[in-house]
Amino acid sequence: MTERKVRWGILATGGIAAAFTADLVDLPDAEVVAVASRTEESARAFAERFGVPRAYGGWEGLAADEDVDVVYVATPHAAHRAAAGLCLEAGRNVLCEKPFTLNVREAAELVALARARGRFLMEAMWMYCNPLVRRLKELVDDGAIGDVRTVQADFGLAGPFPPAHRLRDPAQGGGALLDLGVYPVSFAHLLLGEPSEVTARAVLSPEGVDLQTGALLSWESGALASVHCSIAGGTATTASVTGSLGRIDIPSGFFDPPRFVLHRDGRTPEEFTADRTDGPRAGFRHEAREVMRALRAGETESPLVPLDGTLAVMRTLDAIRDRVGVRYPAEAAGAGAGGTGEASGVEEAVVTPA
Repeated sequence: MTERKVRWGILATGGIAAAFTADLVDLPDAEVVAVASRTEESARAFAERFGVPRAYGGWEGLAADEDVDVVYVATPHAAHRAAAGLCLEAGRNVLCEKPFTLNVREAAELVALARARGRFLMEAMWMYCNPLVRRLKELVDDGAIGDVRTVQADFGLAGPFPPAHRLRDPAQGGGALLDLGVYPVSFAHLLLGEPSEVTARAVLSPEGVDLQTGALLSWESGALASVHCSIAGGTATTASVTGSLGRIDIPSGFFDPPRFVLHRDGRTPEEFTADRTDGPRAGFRHEAREVMRALRAGETESPLVPLDGTLAVMRTLDAIRDRVGVRYPAEAAGAGAGGTGEASGVEEAVVTPA
């Protein structure tokens, strides 16, 4: 793999799969060789759109394709455990969309399976691979703003989303928290690690998913994080990190920021801007590059998106859901969620702002 292109398979053909593939096909060291969907018709239409040579009307064909180096799983998250597990069992490496799974139990099963098989596995938390976000973390880790005291982040979409939409569907893991709240929670984890205490409140839909959720995370150091997510109102998607010696503000789009401002006590504010030579929306390329770098290096996980960190985020998401009373049908049945995404007839949609 060190001397040739990395060969990708795409599992699902919805909006986020299309957005990722559009970025992927522009990378000179990547090649999309196969795609799978619930139906051959959908897979063939996607293959024709992006010039993909093989299309499978089912997940099994892609999982068994030994010409595929790594599979990008882009189903709704209720089906992540089944889709990623199928690929790992077949010997494929996997990049799995966020949120990684419905809950930490499913996430731990995938991590254990990948480690047992010696396969690469990573959550597609593109924010962690973003060069500007990485620069922000470096500044915080180097003490640019002193000891971190507070973190704030929000992500909300205006909607409205009808009851039949996947974001309102409990069978598909609907609600604001798993689709959007995973970003502010992951941002807090990036800077402070796993919290020691979680409190939360939410407004629930008639179907039982969260329309908006606010959580307060706390650490033994005394640090606090306030995170908010919503599918009932469009928020500014800002983030701020305050320390004992200063503050860093991300004015908008903190998960793929165009810029951030460093305020240090007694100094002129410093602005850091993103390198947009890859285009205005190149976030997927950063994570794809990291996957390919790791595969070429023989690594089974990425130091930028470590599996133990993914499990920690899932524990926090589980704790928030426990506090607000959101539980999904697959969990109540005590079974895996593999059938829900396949039966739903709905594949992942892009929900980040344009």
